Amino acid sequence: MNIRNRWTMTFAGVFGLLVLAISYFGMVSAGAIGFQGFARTSASLLNLVLYVIPLVALTMGTLSFTSETSANELLYSQPVSRFDVVLGKLAGLFAAIVTATFVGFGLAGLVISLKAGNIGASRYPVLVGFSLLLALIFLSLAALISIVCRRKTKAFGVAVFVWFFFVLFYDLLVIGSSFLFKEHTANTLIFGSLFGNPVDVVRVSCLMLLDGQSIFGAAGASLLKFAGGEKAGLVLLGLTLASWIVIPTAAAHILLRGQDI
Repeated sequence: MNIRNRWTMTFAGVFGLLVLAISYFGMVSAGAIGFQGFARTSASLLNLVLYVIPLVALTMGTLSFTSETSANELLYSQPVSRFDVVLGKLAGLFAAIVTATFVGFGLAGLVISLKAGNIGASRYPVLVGFSLLLALIFLSLAALISIVCRRKTKAFGVAVFVWFFFVLFYDLLVIGSSFLFKEHTANTLIFGSLFGNPVDVVRVSCLMLLDGQSIFGAAGASLLKFAGGEKAGLVLLGLTLASWIVIPTAAAHILLRGQDI
């Protein structure tokens, strides 16, 4: 149902148009207008992905997991476990976002390929893959939020706060807090803060694979120093992303199992 939902396809269309706009107008500040290649477009798109994908995932997840009471009663009366219901909803929502993302990125990528060539095209799938990982993380968080709040209005309010906190406020909070400590403690705080925000983890991981190490900030530099290299750093970031998917999903299941539907 979510794949056929007009809002899902609207997201695909809007996202595709935004990708094309960023590719076409990305160098306007330098006095150049025209389609950029995949390498420059992928780097420019990262901020768009980090803002839009979490919001879409939280919205879709909250809508799905806060269905009407009668619908939930019917669903949970079926001969399947509550954990299967949670996983089934997450799988359906993720399939919808995968479809929308592939349509939006795919059509835009085809236009960019025709207009600017295929140089750097290998970076484009990296961005798509991390976009989907970020979507799955925030779908898991949406499931947890919805099960904790139960009521749709409250769940939406918390979801908006979670989006604002991780996407906009978290880094400001960390940077502000770092000024309260001495240099060594501040550096440790900045490094540790990387793992507390899935948006930052995706940002640093993506920039490492897109050869943008010089611009991923103090936390990314500390990660390379701590891990001893890029490969070990990517493994550590990958484990962190996996935990951001598994832990909220498991917590949602535990809470749902104890609720009286």
